[in-house]
Amino acid sequence: MPIRTYADTSVYGGLHDPAFSDASYTFFDQVRAGRFDLVTSAVVAEELAEAPDAVRDDFEAILPHTEIVEVTAEILDLQAADLDAGILTPQWEDDALHMALATVGNCELVVSWNFTHIVHFQKIPQYNAVNQLHGYDTLAIHSPPEVISDDDNEEGI
Repeated sequence: MPIRTYADTSVYGGLHDPAFSDASYTFFDQVRAGRFDLVTSAVVAEELAEAPDAVRDDFEAILPHTEIVEVTAEILDLQAADLDAGILTPQWEDDALHMALATVGNCELVVSWNFTHIVHFQKIPQYNAVNQLHGYDTLAIHSPPEVISDDDNEEGI
């Protein structure tokens, strides 16, 4: 059964960063193969608007395999709760918005290369505590290498 997965902007940008490209390409290949049900948002599209053409082209190429979650009042309320809890400062409100989009969008997994504000050992339990406090499920939050399968016999997470 595919894992409902929110990929933030960094995973798309990772396709063209030598340090992250192999795992990013493998992740998106596994999306196309049906291992992940990919979820994104207009926030990702807006953040990629200033990205190089190749990154925007890759984003557009994966859209047929993607569900887009719209920003709603419920999502903005959860974003505000994350900020009020001090997980992030208002300067990084878009990162809190990604987490709220994934949560309210019923994702099981968030995939990101953002090791400062998202895939961080102190922040993950804080996001999940706020989620639970507000009646939402917890999220698994990982980088692409942690979730991809290296071969057909390995299931990953």
